[in-house]
Amino acid sequence: MDDLLAARSQMAMSLAFHIIFAAIGIAMPLLMTIAEWKWLRTKDEIYLTLAKRWAKGTAILFAVGAVSGTVLSFELGLLWPGFMGYAGSIIGMPFSLEGFAFFTEAIFLGIYLYGWQRVPPRAHLFAGAMVALSGALSGIFVVIANAWMNAPRGFRLVDGKPVDIDPIAAMMNPAALPQTLHMTLAAYAATGFVVAGIHAFMLLRDPRNRFHKAALAIAFVVGGVTAILQPLSGDLLAKTVAVTQPVKLAAFEGQFQTEQGASFRIGGIPDETAGVTRYAIEVPYALSILAYGDPNATVKGLNDFRADERPPVAIVHIAFQIMVACGVAMMLIALWGAWRYLRARRNKRRLESKWFLRLLVAAAPLGFIAIETGWVVTEVGRQPWIIYGVMRTSEAVTPMPGLIVPFITFTLLYILLAIVTIWLLLRQVAASPRDAEPLAKEAQLVA
Repeated sequence: MDDLLAARSQMAMSLAFHIIFAAIGIAMPLLMTIAEWKWLRTKDEIYLTLAKRWAKGTAILFAVGAVSGTVLSFELGLLWPGFMGYAGSIIGMPFSLEGFAFFTEAIFLGIYLYGWQRVPPRAHLFAGAMVALSGALSGIFVVIANAWMNAPRGFRLVDGKPVDIDPIAAMMNPAALPQTLHMTLAAYAATGFVVAGIHAFMLLRDPRNRFHKAALAIAFVVGGVTAILQPLSGDLLAKTVAVTQPVKLAAFEGQFQTEQGASFRIGGIPDETAGVTRYAIEVPYALSILAYGDPNATVKGLNDFRADERPPVAIVHIAFQIMVACGVAMMLIALWGAWRYLRARRNKRRLESKWFLRLLVAAAPLGFIAIETGWVVTEVGRQPWIIYGVMRTSEAVTPMPGLIVPFITFTLLYILLAIVTIWLLLRQVAASPRDAEPLAKEAQLVA
């Protein structure tokens, strides 16, 4: 493995690990805040216990996310000094704002965890809402920096160097809004589905447990609503990619030939040697409509770009197909769940059936599979550029040799950290109350 591949692999592994905790850090505070709001509104001790349990899980995941995020920040400087030296002054603002949001989240999380009997109920709920808001903003600012790498703005090039730097214009690049919207919705959808899947599994073992029913309802509403909205944000992002990164759009679809009225491909395996995508189901005119809103629009093919400026087509196309499939499946499950809820309300029937609970358990990982494959599409689809059209990835990597050593070291560290985190979370799930007595005791301790 050469040093460039080792550096890219280490960054990919670190990002794949961290993004799980970043997404959960965005969504879990919203779930715990909703649970506390429900307790204040109904005085049902189940929601109080739920808020406290979710807060403990949030604290564990926040700590792990802080560690993995710190490692990522060091890796940017140590593995990619060329990138940081070039772009630091341009995208330093979103990273600084992310640090501010992170520390705000940490402060209010501390108040939330230790303030149950020390601050008024409304102030405590406000602290939870601030954790949710600052967690979302933290993720948004990081994604803005990544969006700039895909659609760089806010500077001029003179003799290969950036001048007339405008950090605000850099943050307001064309990809910023669609990317941040898409990723934020993805975080809520993925976390909502995985939490719903966990409590659905517990309900299969204990169908009468009101604690798990309440948790499932909150998680599924958050995950379901955002899963339904997600395709709309995906459509907005795809239209942006069509304008700012046409070669990435062509890789999404395995589109080798420039074509008017291009078809949307479902499945298929790109053959880069022959310049075709085999075994795909083609929907006529759909790609032109989705990308440009015009069935007769011309979509550029990969053959219009130099071979050394194309991403690895098979990886990008297959990852894109997996991401879309997971997103569509989640949306359909959410719509089915909404239909079941309305039907149960009208006919006064039980909402939870064993088949539906099993489906939620099976669907639990789909959101995070979509997030991981979506970032493969974003990052691999930008190659060979680290800053699209400006700086190649090979120009940004450190000249330090032997990068395989830190890659292996950090991989083992992340595996160990993952094992510890899973163990801690399993203990939290195993400690879930199974009857009303523990709920009443916890409520008395806080009231």
